[in-house]
Amino acid sequence: MNFTQDTVPAASPTLADLTGQVTGVVLVPGDDGYDAERSGYQTGYRHRPSVIVGAASAADVVAAVCYARAHGLPVSVQSTGHGLAAATDGGLLISTRRMDEVRIDAEARTAWAGAGALCGKAIEEAAPYGLAPVHGSSPGVSVAGFTLGGGLGILGREFGYASDHVRAVELVTADGELRRVSEARDPDLFRALRGGGHGLGVVTGLEFGLVPVARVYGGQLVFGADLLDEALAAYLAWTEDLPATLTSSMGLIAYPDVPAMPGHLRGRHLAHIRIAYTGTAEDGERLVAPLRAVGPRVTDTLRDMPYTESQTIHQDPTTPHAYDGDSVLLSGLDADALRAVAALTGPDAPMMTVVQLNHLGGALAEGGGSVGHRDARYLVRLLSLLDDTDVAAVRALHAEVRGVLAPWAVGRSVNFLFGDHGDAVADAYEEPVRRRLAGAKAAYDPENVFRA
Repeated sequence: MNFTQDTVPAASPTLADLTGQVTGVVLVPGDDGYDAERSGYQTGYRHRPSVIVGAASAADVVAAVCYARAHGLPVSVQSTGHGLAAATDGGLLISTRRMDEVRIDAEARTAWAGAGALCGKAIEEAAPYGLAPVHGSSPGVSVAGFTLGGGLGILGREFGYASDHVRAVELVTADGELRRVSEARDPDLFRALRGGGHGLGVVTGLEFGLVPVARVYGGQLVFGADLLDEALAAYLAWTEDLPATLTSSMGLIAYPDVPAMPGHLRGRHLAHIRIAYTGTAEDGERLVAPLRAVGPRVTDTLRDMPYTESQTIHQDPTTPHAYDGDSVLLSGLDADALRAVAALTGPDAPMMTVVQLNHLGGALAEGGGSVGHRDARYLVRLLSLLDDTDVAAVRALHAEVRGVLAPWAVGRSVNFLFGDHGDAVADAYEEPVRRRLAGAKAAYDPENVFRA
């Protein structure tokens, strides 16, 4: 529905009431700042709400949820907009990007991050104490959004998922109540929030444990198309026997032949092997020797680095763009199937598609919460650009890739479903976990207020 004053029941709070309660901003279509507030890193899917509350505090979130309930508006949440899965039209959008506080308790080895705090800020704040958060490849992702979906970190095989380190969650549930949820206070909701994704409330902050990491040996080995097949086979064989202190992934990217692309990438189909290892640089050099033996590299950036430079390992793009994505968790994989995936998504693909193969196992296979399919050995992530392509064409290509991977497929990863995938989200969890999450949804949001 589109909000107008004429549709508001007399007993309901008015837009003026909401504006008076909120210390952040309240915006409606046509207001200055409306478009900027609803936009994020993902430009292919964009919320078109009737009301936006740019929350600056937990009290602002409470006011927004209460207003939405009074007017029958669906509520969605956006911090950075990286993982925007389904846009809300005619509802209320809560933007949490202003709630970006990060506090470090070095003695307890914990951090508190507001709902809009970025992983990069948490890394910088923890670094002076020789500590680090469990975080992903992009420092521009919010701690809360990353963690709610589990949070696959660049050191995941050693430290597990980010959700495994959560101590407490502060959130506003659909009844407008601000809760501090922990294992001791509300174990069922606490378990659901750690990896269960979104839809149970609006997180306003997280308390989580930090890990003792001050430096890392890492970077990329990049191979050209002439060695692509050899690199794929070598990487799969290499991951069969690695210490949990080494986490890696392989990215397959066919770069467009356009002037804006750097010369060493332009028009090339490349395999990027990304490595993060907390052991010594000397041991790291020994461990990667079988990969270097594949042949000459386009680039080789492996080095010992302070952890504050760990974002250089993956070099994720920072410019907002339009994309759609899917994922497949796998019990195994062979080189022939990986070559078939590379061919489908390579230079002859109908749109630019990035494939990432994550090596799982180690501590990722342990822990509690609601992270699904912990026994998976690999994760394949697909991300296709939408600028000149419709979603149907992207989904058709992704379905072809999933077909190749079907013999090993065990599910999907909720953090890597970009776009409106509907019932596919259920594939992210085993049946007992799905039942638990459905129970939590029924208990804390029976009217489906958070239905985006």
